[in-house]
Amino acid sequence: MSAFLQQLPALMGVVIGALGSYLAVVRSDRARLRRESEARWEERRLAVYSDYARTVKTSVTLTYRVAAHLGNDPHPHPLTPREAAPAQAEATVARDPAGEALLLLGSKDMVDKARVWVVAVMEMERFLREETRDPDAWRAMLEGQRTAREGYYAAVREDLALPPGHGARWPLPPVSDTP
Repeated sequence: MSAFLQQLPALMGVVIGALGSYLAVVRSDRARLRRESEARWEERRLAVYSDYARTVKTSVTLTYRVAAHLGNDPHPHPLTPREAAPAQAEATVARDPAGEALLLLGSKDMVDKARVWVVAVMEMERFLREETRDPDAWRAMLEGQRTAREGYYAAVREDLALPPGHGARWPLPPVSDTP
């Protein structure tokens, strides 16, 4: 029995070491799984944010083209409102599921910035549905849309902890005064 008692501290050391090892592995696995899960969610949010931006930008590009037909924008590929109507309808329909995904995964600030951007685009679309020919008013709307888009992208970068990016402010050629 005294041999057992002499071996007991060593045996306890082995048990404690094995238990400590097990706990360290479990803890590190949990941390790894948490990091992987966070990375997957960030990837999903980035995909949702990108899809939403792509659908809104499709609408924006169509408004540029219709505005060019009306003499409001210098876009090199004008479209008549009639020619643009099917593509605009499709772009509007595509915005809905992208917006729902954004509502599901986006932060409150992200959703608010997305709403500001899409409302600016909807105002541009309304302006063109009325077939308004006013390049100065169009430029003001365009500036509002660009500011809203910039706010959206800044919110994306902040939400995903990305570094600041380009504001996408390129000088545009002036609109000619002749229709």
